[in-house]
Amino acid sequence: MMELLLAQPRGFCAGVDRAIEIVERALAQFGAPIYVRHEIVHNQYVVDGLRRKGAIFIEELSDVPSGNTVVFSAHGVSQDVRQQAEQLGLNVFDATCPLVTKVHVEVAKMRREGREIIMVGHHGHPEVEGTMGQSETGMYLVENVADVEQLAVADPLRLAYVTQTTLSVDDAAEITAALRKRFPKILEPKKSDICYATQNRQDAVKVMAPQCDLVLIIGSPSSSNSNRLREVSARMDVEAYLIENAGELKPEWLVNRKRIGISAGASAPEILVQELMTALKAMGAVSIRTLDGVEERVQFPLPVGLGGNEERGSSVGISHEVR
Repeated sequence: MMELLLAQPRGFCAGVDRAIEIVERALAQFGAPIYVRHEIVHNQYVVDGLRRKGAIFIEELSDVPSGNTVVFSAHGVSQDVRQQAEQLGLNVFDATCPLVTKVHVEVAKMRREGREIIMVGHHGHPEVEGTMGQSETGMYLVENVADVEQLAVADPLRLAYVTQTTLSVDDAAEITAALRKRFPKILEPKKSDICYATQNRQDAVKVMAPQCDLVLIIGSPSSSNSNRLREVSARMDVEAYLIENAGELKPEWLVNRKRIGISAGASAPEILVQELMTALKAMGAVSIRTLDGVEERVQFPLPVGLGGNEERGSSVGISHEVR
């Protein structure tokens, strides 16, 4: 008897919903092709679906013919990229998650105040590149506690820190504690930069994993928040695998398993979860139970020019239920 437990919440967050809708509306309004800088979100199923509709994914703006429309991905871009788009005469729609934009605004404000900024994040991740690129100077990146200990700054009394929005909550707490210990005067964000969806999905896996003898996370290998979900389970000594779809499920993982937990990263569509459950039922699962969890009622407005503000409202509502 194999039971499936479904984490709640899981899958798409408001920022991902918004980014995908921006590309779809741009295609409907302007016609194909619509160029997208970087994967709009880190999920191959989503990217392939948009590509079939006429989206062209590029890494360099020089690949976009002048006068065409380009969408910036949900991860955000540097100031250099914005300036390049303007110089090339491109029609830009910005799908940067508003919670990433909030971090960009924090960086600009603190740099204007003359503070150097330490960013906690993963080297090479597009969100980190975009945030670090909000200022030409005065930015440092740390990935772990060892980086904190080795960091050399200009003035320990004029520091602030921000974090990548999709970090492990536990990892971030450990690194920021090290920052506060080494730099007691460092300025903290007024509110955690780790987004509500990342927090909620990690909390849900922390509740689910101890009840399971195997956890499966649907998400792309390039998705930071999906990788963190697998790590949360592994840290609780529950075997866990990150898979992109049901096709990557290995029957040997299921031998002698009684209860399997399932979640999905914030960029993974629910259809992939449903396909995984169908595959698991074919392999012997007899029941499915959705766990209790917080209800997310977050909604972000679309950019001006895509009809979103009139239809979706101009406020960014994050209800008390999302945390």
